[in-house]
Order: sequence, then structure tokens, then C-alpha cells
Amino acid sequence: MRVSCPELTARKGGEPIVCLTAYTAPMAQLLDPHVDLLMVGDSLGMVLYGFDSTLPVTMDMMIAHGAAVRRGSQHACIVIDLPFGSYQESAEQAYRNAVRMMQETGCSAVKMEGGRDLAPTVEFFVKRGIPVMGHVGLMPQSVNVQGGYRARGRATDEAAAVMADAIAISEAGAFAIVVEGVMEQLAEAITARVAAPTIGIGASAGCDGQVLVVDDMLGLFSSFRPRFVKRYAELGETVSEAAQAYAADVRSRRFPGPEHIFGSIKKSS
Repeated sequence: MRVSCPELTARKGGEPIVCLTAYTAPMAQLLDPHVDLLMVGDSLGMVLYGFDSTLPVTMDMMIAHGAAVRRGSQHACIVIDLPFGSYQESAEQAYRNAVRMMQETGCSAVKMEGGRDLAPTVEFFVKRGIPVMGHVGLMPQSVNVQGGYRARGRATDEAAAVMADAIAISEAGAFAIVVEGVMEQLAEAITARVAAPTIGIGASAGCDGQVLVVDDMLGLFSSFRPRFVKRYAELGETVSEAAQAYAADVRSRRFPGPEHIFGSIKKSS
């Protein structure tokens, strides 16, 4: 049976919630036994598609990858990002897109970035049966307004704004809130203040859970090392070495060997 949104909410202040991103069925299958929550983030635009930001990601992309992750998992709660432009216009527009997302993927909940301005939409969703995960602090979909990918909450007024955003989203009914790229003390203060469990990324060990982009955690990007990422493997190097060995075998005709090909054609009687 899958972990439910209410079960995760009940973990507030208890056992930390384990979360990783997933974008494909094979990766979901590998991660599923070990995590509580699989997040199909719009980070897939940068990780899989090579975009410079998450802004070009579409509903069709999110639905295709979300459905794949759902098929590849059995245990984890599945949360899918609503992409940029799919929920900002109005609560009604957002609701239609969220309904489509849930119907076509079978996900457990949707995630939206935003604070006080988004709170009425969160409340609109929850009253109509759609669980929502919030996202405050550094919000990649708002990178052009926020002025880049920098940590939030260094100044007292900015910290107060992030806190107000988190409180508003929690009070609107979000079952959990991602807190991204904020100063440690601010993340801890938010966690202590709001009823919803907080999922930290570049925040604090004191959050109610943690999430990382799985490709970062596995070291698939050799040149990109965010400060907040702990690498548990260096698969980028392994993949490169394997490709090099394969290329050498092909060029020297060591591959395919006799054990990799089918036998001779038998003469018909």
C-alpha cells in the first residue's frame, strides 16, 4: 500500500520524511523501497532535457514522466510539480490542470511554488479533494523575479517574507511544504512555526524531511556540485568509464564475442 499524504502530515516532528526526485519508471523502481515520497519535479527540464531553467517544462512533459514514475513504483507517495504557467492565472485554471494531472498519472498530490498569493489556490484545491505540497524560499519558477539562484532569508525583511509565505501555505491546508535554499535558522524557525511538515533542500537538518535531485545525489553530473548536495555515489565517472571500455571493445572487434551472438544458420532438411 502506498504512503498517503495524511500519513506524511502525521510525521510532523517525528521520523524524518525521506524524499528523492524520480523522472523514469526504472529509477522509480530502484528508489521506491527506500523512500517515503517520490517527487516528479519540473527539475526534469534541466536534468533530462538540458534547459537552462524549469520554465520551458510543459504539462505534457510532467504527465508523461509522472505516469512513468507511478508505474515504476508501488510504495512511495507520488507528488508531481505543476509546471510554470499551469496554475498562476487563476484557481480555476490551476484546478483544471491539477485534475488532468491526477487523472492521467494516478499521482497522490501536486506541488506548486508560491506563498501568500498562492494560498487561496491551495485552499481551493484542498476543499475540492486535491492534496497540495507547497514550496517556499528559493522558487525556481520565479527565478527571473527573485534575481537568480541564491539563498533566501539573509536579510530580516526577506526572512520575514519567507516565513509569512510558509505560514500562509500551511494554514491554507498544504499537507507538506518544500523549503528550498534558505538560511538554516530560518528553515528551523519555519519548521517550528508551521503545522505542515517541512521538506528541506539546501535548508536545515532540522526540517521534517529532506529531498534531493536524484541525479545530484548519484553524482551523474561531474561538473555540477551544489553546496547542499551530498553525493552518495559517483555514477557519472562509472558511466564514462563504461562507455570508454565499450568503445574500445567495439573498435578492436572484441565485442561482440562468440557468447554475444546467435549461432550458425541450420540447413533446412
